[in-house]
Amino acid sequence: MKVCLDTCVLYPTVMREVLLAVAAEGLFEPLWSERILGEWSRAAAKLGPQGQVQADAEIAMVTARWPKATVSVPDGLRARLWLPDANDVHVLAAAIAGHADVIVTVNAKDFPRNILTEEGVSRSDPDDFLVGLYASAPDAVERAVAALHDEANRLSGQIWDVRKLLKKARLPRLGKMIASRGADYSQNNRAPV
Repeated sequence: MKVCLDTCVLYPTVMREVLLAVAAEGLFEPLWSERILGEWSRAAAKLGPQGQVQADAEIAMVTARWPKATVSVPDGLRARLWLPDANDVHVLAAAIAGHADVIVTVNAKDFPRNILTEEGVSRSDPDDFLVGLYASAPDAVERAVAALHDEANRLSGQIWDVRKLLKKARLPRLGKMIASRGADYSQNNRAPV
């Protein structure tokens, strides 16, 4: 499955890391455009010069990890498309150019399902998308979340409750499902491998 990731799911660090860790498990192929990556960099610049430097380094890492993820949008494709927010047309154009099945975004109102259906693309918010993947491949999603959990603990110097970490990342349903399954995310007891 090919999935176009909107800027709004790439810029929040934990959300992006969960999505890309799940992609690394082979559950989907991520797609984006240069413009989407540029928006991520510009959004991070609002945190100050270091924010943009860090974002640019992260962008370099994800593009190296997924060299085929960056799609080129043909001239004229954006011009024939319409969305309620003209600033989001480039995301739909990237999805079409990359033959994406789904656009993952938190901006539901800007991506009406009827317009996307005409283009052969669906839309999902990140929590629903990950819950769907968890239902079909729980062990793979738990491995991805366990790795992210370990990294969050290491970087913050504290032990995060995985459900609270995912809730803070706007992935509450995923956190609830993982917690209800009883996965243990302590350093000594890893999620199923």
